[in-house]
Amino acid sequence: MRLQIIRPDLSADREAVRALLDRSAAFSPDVERTVAEILAAVRDDGDRAVQRFTERFDGRAPRDGSYERPAASWRRAVDELDPGVRAALEQAADRIRQFHDRQREAGYELALGGVTLGMRVAPLARVGLYVPGGTARYPSSVLMTAVPARVAGVEEIVMVTPGASRETLAAAAIAGVDRVFEIGGAQAVAALAYGTETIPRVDKIVGPGNQWVAAAKRQVYGIVDIDSVAGPSEVLILADDSAEPRWVAADLLAQAEHDVEARPILVTTSEAVAAAVEAELVRQLPALSRADIARASIERYGRAVLVGDRDQAVAFANRYAPEHLEIHMRDARALVPALRTSGAIFVGGLAAEAAGDYFAGGNHVLPTGGAARHASPLGVYDFCKRTSVIEYSREALLEHADAIMCLAEVEGLDAHGRSIAIRRDDLLRASSDQADDE
Repeated sequence: MRLQIIRPDLSADREAVRALLDRSAAFSPDVERTVAEILAAVRDDGDRAVQRFTERFDGRAPRDGSYERPAASWRRAVDELDPGVRAALEQAADRIRQFHDRQREAGYELALGGVTLGMRVAPLARVGLYVPGGTARYPSSVLMTAVPARVAGVEEIVMVTPGASRETLAAAAIAGVDRVFEIGGAQAVAALAYGTETIPRVDKIVGPGNQWVAAAKRQVYGIVDIDSVAGPSEVLILADDSAEPRWVAADLLAQAEHDVEARPILVTTSEAVAAAVEAELVRQLPALSRADIARASIERYGRAVLVGDRDQAVAFANRYAPEHLEIHMRDARALVPALRTSGAIFVGGLAAEAAGDYFAGGNHVLPTGGAARHASPLGVYDFCKRTSVIEYSREALLEHADAIMCLAEVEGLDAHGRSIAIRRDDLLRASSDQADDE
């Protein structure tokens, strides 16, 4: 297994650099078409369509006419957990809650010469969490999505998952989920977006999923809000000659074991470190239970980018805009201010990405595919909406009337201007009548 080396400063490698930077999340026409058909069927046929697709894809029939798990049946999962697992989930939830509690936003009010302007911040009424299931267990995804929603004050949190593990159900209880439905795929996204006879329509859908789920989320965006269209997970590790190759290799493999499409990238100032990391990948890989997946990811997408110095490493990281960025360099914290386009930054060799995925407290739902240039981690702010509040006094309207009508005339919107003129004339007439009466 070789870790392909790229030297960005060589003209021969420029095409390889472009390929490395291009991670656009595109779906095949077949996926898009099939997803559109599933969405339309669920929109039109509700529960019948959900059942049809769930039986076809997952082999699961509803229980007593519904895919909802009775609350008592999944909330007791907490008591059935291994004590160590329960303690880890509860501690992680507490750390996530503490971190996200600082993200609460307050509204504000501003008085500007007779005009009262306000910004009201209020939680969404109902959100849907998509949690991968089946043979997978992702309790961490439940905590990372449900806890910020609960901190935001969302009234109802609905979780869908295609076959929940005990750990996932326990995490739902710990995080404060209200309802759980055992459905997945595009039909679950459609049910949350449109609502069915038994599944409530939500205001926003968050959480990771496969290409069918991601394509469905993109297609229902606008009908509901979504967090993002997630692509393959990725890590970019900056390393100099002070880096510990065993740690770097372990973190690259931790990313690679997610999926054969995962992107594990090393950016280093040291060719010796690149060689040592490659040797460690070969040594550590056979011990992994998901070695075949990790090997495929490394062989297809693993790269070692050789740069001349720290400044070039930072410049490349900002171009790449990684989901996860680790800094295994001397004085790692000094580089943080210059790193502007990452979803999450892990400072120093001790800050492994796995800590952020599970326990540190920051959110692990992060922008992928270069979207970290403009997008942020999932947070409390994603579960709130903002509303402008505008109130005018009589004096302010009379003072502003001419300017408003002037701008309406510039834009050719006569009714806009007339709506102000009518009010101005009525107010002036009322003032005149009052003066006459006096």
